[in-house]
Amino acid sequence: MTVSAESIESVQQLTTVWRTMVLDRDADADVRDLPGIAVRWADSRFGFFNCITLTEAEAGAELVRHRLSQAADIMRTKKHPGFVWLFEDLLDDEARSALETTAEEAGLQYAFPGTGMAGDLLPVPEPAHPDLTFARVSTDEQLRAYADLQSRAYGLPLEEGRDGLVGSVLWKNEVYAYLAMRGDEPVACAATVEAQGRLFVAFVATDPQWQRKGYGEAVTRKALYEGERATGLTRATLHATAAGAPVYPRIGFRPNTRIHFYSLKG
Repeated sequence: MTVSAESIESVQQLTTVWRTMVLDRDADADVRDLPGIAVRWADSRFGFFNCITLTEAEAGAELVRHRLSQAADIMRTKKHPGFVWLFEDLLDDEARSALETTAEEAGLQYAFPGTGMAGDLLPVPEPAHPDLTFARVSTDEQLRAYADLQSRAYGLPLEEGRDGLVGSVLWKNEVYAYLAMRGDEPVACAATVEAQGRLFVAFVATDPQWQRKGYGEAVTRKALYEGERATGLTRATLHATAAGAPVYPRIGFRPNTRIHFYSLKG
């Protein structure tokens, strides 16, 4: 088997962006690159900032078993829970077939699915939506609103999203983070950040009471539009949740690898 360049790119985008994000959250964050494993762990209450991923291409069943056991051992040393992000296309056929059993034996449980996506789709037209205006995040109040949208979209306590984002200098200056505003109310959000010659789309969310109105797509287009205007980059990448996966191909993204998210067994 040959692992596609897009799948390898997807893993590398995660390790690059998350290194920046977690070090912004905590200068002493665990950002080790071990053989076959990248740790990007802020030990934040916001679980998405606590990440471990496997990095070897064409990994066989025995190697994956060993790496997932190592990942679980690392997670057990941490204060706050997080996720193993496992990019399916990096595994050989035998490892894929055995994955459910292998993860369980390592002490991990399946959390939810994701999909890596990318495309040479920039620039995009300036977005517009009849219900919305857009505001770039530049103040603590706006960043708190962005964090709260994350929490509401994922069903988390507000404190968890705030623990990940509130107080960040990076998010108010170097990330192209946007709120979609319906009047004075923030209803959706999306961000892009430069990473290895790409624009990486991160932390798209819509308040559950305002979903299915095109708000998430509109604000994603805004973050891409402004990110491209500032950087001139033409390629964009992202990791989609199941909720977002149908939206992004309309913008021009193409799926590459499936992503399996695992947490420690309770």
